[in-house]
Amino acid sequence: MDSFKKYVAEFFGTFVLVFLGCGTAMLVGCDAANGSGYLLTALAFGLVIVGMAYCIGNISGCHINPAVSLGVLITGGMSGADFCGYVIAQVLGAITGSATLGAIFDLGDVQDMTGGLGSNGLGNLCEIPGEITGKSVIAGLIIECILTFIFVLTILGVTSKKFKHGSFGGLIIGLTLTLVHILGIGLTGTSVNPARSIGPAIFAGGDALKYVWVFIVGPLAGAALAALLYKWFEAGVPEPKAVETAEKVVKTTASKPQTAKKKKK
Repeated sequence: MDSFKKYVAEFFGTFVLVFLGCGTAMLVGCDAANGSGYLLTALAFGLVIVGMAYCIGNISGCHINPAVSLGVLITGGMSGADFCGYVIAQVLGAITGSATLGAIFDLGDVQDMTGGLGSNGLGNLCEIPGEITGKSVIAGLIIECILTFIFVLTILGVTSKKFKHGSFGGLIIGLTLTLVHILGIGLTGTSVNPARSIGPAIFAGGDALKYVWVFIVGPLAGAALAALLYKWFEAGVPEPKAVETAEKVVKTTASKPQTAKKKKK
């Protein structure tokens, strides 16, 4: 597959993720006290993954997330050059998605219920509202690392070539993203995706941009740990073709003595 087509697919997929996911958050809000907006945002992000998995999955694998691409790189599923191309495309897609949302909400005079284009933040992890401390940063890093670890580990398992999971991979991955959002929205807004955080932060500015590094480091660390663990899980597990070949050899070997007996008669 032409690499440029893969990069375009990743750009488009990440644009859609930010446009629909962050756009839903901006429209309905993500206050934990208002459960409907909270759940709608979680579902929006998850459903985008489901749709994009069957839309661009056959083109680029539908990473639309630098953390996912890092996991695939570490497990040997892509080259370093493609990894760089994917990440650049994903970040540009996220920035374009955020810029488009900002223009629409501004032109339509629509209130942004998040106050920052759906950007991630550490405000809910502060003892005193608005005062982000070292503890807030550490808590944010731990949350993003764990949530991304769960998400990427699921992706690697579902998409593994060594196991046959059928055609439900996109649905499983989308539901997992919804799940991590249900917990994470009330804490950090849920990133698990550096590109998704960078796009809105650039336009929101302030603390969103100041602490965007938390939503880059945390997810990448979680993805790397997930990839290393999954490599260990899969170590020694043969490819499906190798198993089938071995079974055929055993059957052929077992049938040879019978053939020899027939010839003697």
